[in-house]
Amino acid sequence: MDSFHSAPLPHEQLDRPRTAVVTGSDSGIGRAVAVTLAAAGVDVGITYHRDAGGAENTATDVTGCGAKAVVRRLDLTGLPGSVTAIDELADELGGIDILVNCAGTGSSEPVIGMAYDTWRGVVSVDLDGAFLCAQRAARRMIEAGRGGRIINITSVHEHAPRVGAAPYCAAKAGLGMLTKVLALELAEHDITVNSVAPGEISTPMTGQEDVNPRTESRPGVPLGRPGHAHEVAAVVAFLATPAAGYITGASYLVDGGMLLMGPQASSELSTTDWRKLSPG
Repeated sequence: MDSFHSAPLPHEQLDRPRTAVVTGSDSGIGRAVAVTLAAAGVDVGITYHRDAGGAENTATDVTGCGAKAVVRRLDLTGLPGSVTAIDELADELGGIDILVNCAGTGSSEPVIGMAYDTWRGVVSVDLDGAFLCAQRAARRMIEAGRGGRIINITSVHEHAPRVGAAPYCAAKAGLGMLTKVLALELAEHDITVNSVAPGEISTPMTGQEDVNPRTESRPGVPLGRPGHAHEVAAVVAFLATPAAGYITGASYLVDGGMLLMGPQASSELSTTDWRKLSPG
């Protein structure tokens, strides 16, 4: 992205965002988002859970774009205390104009045999963690009086279920509705809140790190392939621009048309293998 501005609207405030915090930005979509924002001139706060080396690699990419990078560990299994990392990053960056909630986890297990701790662990990270990070960031944005952007990375499973992913689907659906509530509550402060809902993206989370998605065949997806993390990051970056200032409470699918396939897929499936957990 060459510039953070498309042609400005006559009434548009041209005070572009200067600082962002991207959770879970040590790899995958979070890393792509951090680098894309940095390329647009935004200083970035980077968080990680376990992969400190990955976070430092992201920081190197961010500074290579000419932006400032600040790294903090954010352990969303240690709520609520661990989200003080958001405040620490905001202090070091000199504010927070954009929050991208990207950190998350999942599980692959049928509900009937699932331990409560498994359920609670996924929901806590994916929903409670995003709630607390958004709350901290929104308070900072309101205090600064510059407006802001909160962008939640959900999933196609914000909108559609999957066998074996009950806590993940429930958390992402909950985060989608939290996005809408926050959009209503924060609008008076010129803070927009939106979600970006990826389908299958070639990232470490899907076991496809460093895979060129255009070389992978996905016959059940209209575009015929997985997505690239930078294709998700491009939508996030747009939502962070002044040009997107009248968009709030929306969910942007980045799924290659996957969710359009319901009627087609149901008529084409010839076995009931869909009832089983997918391999891996």
